[in-house]
Amino acid sequence: MNRQQEIVQAPARQRSRLREGRGFPLGATWTGLGVNFALFSAHATKVELCLFDDSGQHERERIELPEFTDEVWHGFLPDARPGTIYAYRVHGPYEPAQGHRFNPNKLLLDPYAKSIVGQIDWNPAVFGYTMESGDDLTFDERDSAPFVPRCRVIDPAFTWGDDRPLHTPWERTLVYETHVRGYTKQHPAVPEKLRGTFRGLTDPAVLDHLHAIGVTAVELLPIHTFVNDSYLIEKELTNFWGYNTLSFFSPARRYASVPDFAFSELKEMVARFHDAGIEVILDVVYNHTAEGNQLGPTLSFKGIDNASYYRLLPDQPRYYINDTGTGNTLNLSHQRVLQMVTDSLRYWVQEMHVDGFRFDLGTILGREPYGFDEGGGFLDSCRQDPVLSSVKLIAEPWDCGPGGYQVGRFPPGWAEWNDRYRDNVRAYWKGDGGAMAEFATRLTGSADLFNRRGRKPWASVNFVTAHDGFTLNDLVSYNDKHNAANGEDNRDGHSDNRSWNCGAEGPTEDQAITALREKQKRNFLATLLFSQGTPMLLAGDEFGRTQQGNNNAYCQDNAISWVDWDHDDHAQALIRFVGRLAELRRTYPVLRQSRFLSAAFNEQLGVKDSSWLAPSGEEMKPEQWADPMARCFAVLLDGRAQMSGVRKRGSEATLLLMANAHHEEVAFTLPSVPGGRAWSRLIDTEHPDDDGGAELKFGRAYGLAGRSLALLLLKASKTKK
Repeated sequence: MNRQQEIVQAPARQRSRLREGRGFPLGATWTGLGVNFALFSAHATKVELCLFDDSGQHERERIELPEFTDEVWHGFLPDARPGTIYAYRVHGPYEPAQGHRFNPNKLLLDPYAKSIVGQIDWNPAVFGYTMESGDDLTFDERDSAPFVPRCRVIDPAFTWGDDRPLHTPWERTLVYETHVRGYTKQHPAVPEKLRGTFRGLTDPAVLDHLHAIGVTAVELLPIHTFVNDSYLIEKELTNFWGYNTLSFFSPARRYASVPDFAFSELKEMVARFHDAGIEVILDVVYNHTAEGNQLGPTLSFKGIDNASYYRLLPDQPRYYINDTGTGNTLNLSHQRVLQMVTDSLRYWVQEMHVDGFRFDLGTILGREPYGFDEGGGFLDSCRQDPVLSSVKLIAEPWDCGPGGYQVGRFPPGWAEWNDRYRDNVRAYWKGDGGAMAEFATRLTGSADLFNRRGRKPWASVNFVTAHDGFTLNDLVSYNDKHNAANGEDNRDGHSDNRSWNCGAEGPTEDQAITALREKQKRNFLATLLFSQGTPMLLAGDEFGRTQQGNNNAYCQDNAISWVDWDHDDHAQALIRFVGRLAELRRTYPVLRQSRFLSAAFNEQLGVKDSSWLAPSGEEMKPEQWADPMARCFAVLLDGRAQMSGVRKRGSEATLLLMANAHHEEVAFTLPSVPGGRAWSRLIDTEHPDDDGGAELKFGRAYGLAGRSLALLLLKASKTKK
């Protein structure tokens, strides 16, 4: 079909003064003397700017942008001001078979809009084709304006005071993954009107709790404006996680106590977190948009320039490449799309003062038409960009496309979610055979994955749980997922969770099972905080939050996903335990080194940075590592070893970390170490409230209980006077 459709409705009479304006910057920019409007579309034939009254309901004016420069349509309105509500209608060919889906009957959002007002009403008119027909080659003439949101011009001015980036070193970073709404929705100390909002997150009670458990950075699930999917609404569910972005520059109004000022409330939140010494990292979704595939709605990019914004099948551009599993994939190989993403990232750093990003399905960002390339355009642009290269960049290093699993393959400067760590640590503490050797590798920074091109152990973002999957409590309480509330007959979500219910499925009054579950939680948490790399803690795991066995709560905006702050004695004890773990990690640098451990003898310094020990106190032999029944070992972290690239003896404390995933107690012979006289216990997951203190002599047998972990400190020899 080759058709150019004009709007039947006559445009409102132009009243505003109009000048040529500039093609840069893109978006609606308040200059102090008016507003410059600039929109990229390489294949459009005409672009109309639609202005609305203060309610956003009534179009008061329609203006054809007068200039087309370097594929950018632009114009300047001296009479426009912050608060102006606007959107676009874009004319061009409607040729789906050629990748073009222009339809000026559809009101479109500016990809660079800083504020979005209104919401989507899933009326058939929001689709560019006649939705009822199911045929995307048809052309729909209905006006979508009554059913879609608009954009609002903002004044970016904000008094930041002396706010500055914290630049917390990676080695000192403890990431805390949470959700703006879910975290405080049930918090009793947060004023009710502020619960579930940006302002709610900054309540002193919330910040005090984060300090108590050692958090240095919060990682927020998506806060960009996103869409509630129609099929979820039909099932009376909600897109809770937010991985369905519609606008990459605007914060979601749903998370603001005053929705019209979401952008300023977010700035205030960031400033308050910084004042508390906590960085803010955003989970961002630049891999796809809410417009779906050829049968999806026309809301923004699809109607502005479909062939540029999306990856289309080369031989059938009617259809979308779906490396994301969501219907479409952004085309970051196109220079203007790449520009939009990097402009967006810089905006959030420079204007919103955020400290970093976690990239959902990050492999997409490095994917070129020929496949993943660690030297791809986006990854290279981040490395050389003076703004983006200075913040924390974390990739989820997989997608659904061919060759999508790329853990360890991102370039220098990037950190990556390490699912190998998650899976192996779960398997080890579950008691699976043959998991011990890999557990040792994960414990020491996953050098097999990340020790290349000068990358450091911090590149491995270690996690046992995340938003996607079981919570820590549910990991030790359920063998199977329980996702019936999602309305998909429990078919959704992962089935390979490597979980263990410890003897009963779900809640139990059996005290022995409860005690074992609590110890397993401590084992997982201690492993996470004592591992080399960057630890990431899922919000609520520090006090045993449950999702009732749901391991895919993406659509549950209710008590399943909301954090429960009604803590019992077990929860309070676990909070104290996590705080102690974080304190130990801060206190002892050997737990967070900037060099990969080699276990090689340094002849010049006469010391090894680490030694792997069997329960006998002797060094592990190859056959012991290969034994599928082996589940017990220790690692000696020698504080005398070289701690940086400077070849000199270290002066840090020496620690002994012992792990026993067997169900029975194992007697560990405590090794002797030059310069020490004895060991003292810092922590033991079997005795969480016992700080130890008593000296443990060399050669003594330490009874490490079944399914437990202990950390010992070397006591220095007494100096003779």
